[in-house]
Amino acid sequence: MAFESLTDKLQNVFKNLRGKGRLSEDDVKAALKEVKMALLEADVNFKVVKQFVSSVQERAVGEDVLNGLNPGQMVIKIVNEEMTALMGSETTELKLLPINEITVIMMCGLQGAGKTTTAAKIAGKLKMKGRKPLLAACDIYRPAAIDQLKINAEKQQVDFFSMGTDVSPVEIAKSAIDQAKKNGNNVVIVDTAGRLQIDEAMMKELCDIKEAIEVHQSLLVVDAMTGQDAVNVASQFNEKVGIDGIILSKMDGDSRGGAALSTKSVTGKPILYVGMGEKLSDLEQFYPDRMASRILGMGDVLSLIDKAVEANAERDAEKDKEMAAKMKKGKIDFEMYLESMKQMRNMGGLSSIMGMLPGMGKISDDQLPDEKKLAKMEAIVLSMTPEERKNPKLMNPQRKFRIAKGSGNDIADVNRFIKQFDQMQKMMKQMPGLMGGKKGGFGKFGGLGGFGGFGKNKFF
Repeated sequence: MAFESLTDKLQNVFKNLRGKGRLSEDDVKAALKEVKMALLEADVNFKVVKQFVSSVQERAVGEDVLNGLNPGQMVIKIVNEEMTALMGSETTELKLLPINEITVIMMCGLQGAGKTTTAAKIAGKLKMKGRKPLLAACDIYRPAAIDQLKINAEKQQVDFFSMGTDVSPVEIAKSAIDQAKKNGNNVVIVDTAGRLQIDEAMMKELCDIKEAIEVHQSLLVVDAMTGQDAVNVASQFNEKVGIDGIILSKMDGDSRGGAALSTKSVTGKPILYVGMGEKLSDLEQFYPDRMASRILGMGDVLSLIDKAVEANAERDAEKDKEMAAKMKKGKIDFEMYLESMKQMRNMGGLSSIMGMLPGMGKISDDQLPDEKKLAKMEAIVLSMTPEERKNPKLMNPQRKFRIAKGSGNDIADVNRFIKQFDQMQKMMKQMPGLMGGKKGGFGKFGGLGGFGGFGKNKFF
């Protein structure tokens, strides 16, 4: 999970600060020395770390902080604010021309950074906002680059333009603008070629495209897992081609955090989006304050709510009310379990959800059921008849044996799953306030907390 190592180290520092009733200047300096080491190990730019620690120390050694009622919390608040400022303070939106004009977006980046996939992700986001994007394939060098963009365009149900590999990228880009005018597209996303490393030929090609057509937004996609190298790449692209914004891909991987914390400060260019997975929907708006909270282990409930709203955008409102009413009475069934699993996938999986909840980031992956275990649970439910799913009381030894055989599980697995399900039902009946209140409880989250099955209550 992104920032896991950095988060753990920072939380240990803050734990020590909270344990002190009063803080001396030496206490603050000692804590910030550990913060400095944690940031350097996370591959944050040295100059950025030096300036960050200096700014925090200058604010933290003030009389109001050291003699405050809760000086430890005050220092943490300052670190949070300075980290947010480091990443840009305010959220930057992708700048688009009015809907009756054509906005041209040029995608740049090294090979393997996820540029082509990100182009399709952006097209999907813009389509949801009422735009009509056109994906233009200008990477004529990488094998299957055109096919990859075409397939992704079909998945996103957006328009695609290509002229093959025998035409220059500049001509393809110019023709794509003409096609957009004829077809009524108001956004053209130009997917350019990358290289394994920065070279003059690549830079010249990008400059030639910008000279041939009017590019309104030049977006650089960098691999967050490359840490400080991502910052160096961003600096060179900005210097030689000129970029308007940065997209960090692969933020769901084992990234140490250096790119996210350094890029804005070093290049002066904002981070617009972060890629949080391989699915075409896994592109999140970058919020500096939310990212700072996530890094400091404070969770990111607002982003979780955004995910929930997006995942439920096309859900049946009446069905939601029916589910909420059942949960309020503790009358859950296996159909609701399947619906909950679907919601959880749409929101990025259980580990992604837990990482956004305050205090839950410390739950390790081995405490969460992996995809195979979740698939086994789902297979058990799918092997039930519709009547069995709606009425868990129908379960008897003969039915359980049939379900075990049909789902490819042992009878012990089925018994364990059903027993856990019964326990969850009883728990919900005992806690009506948790499940409903006046508005139906979890609402958009659809009871994910109950169906996950993690920690000491693992199903398998």
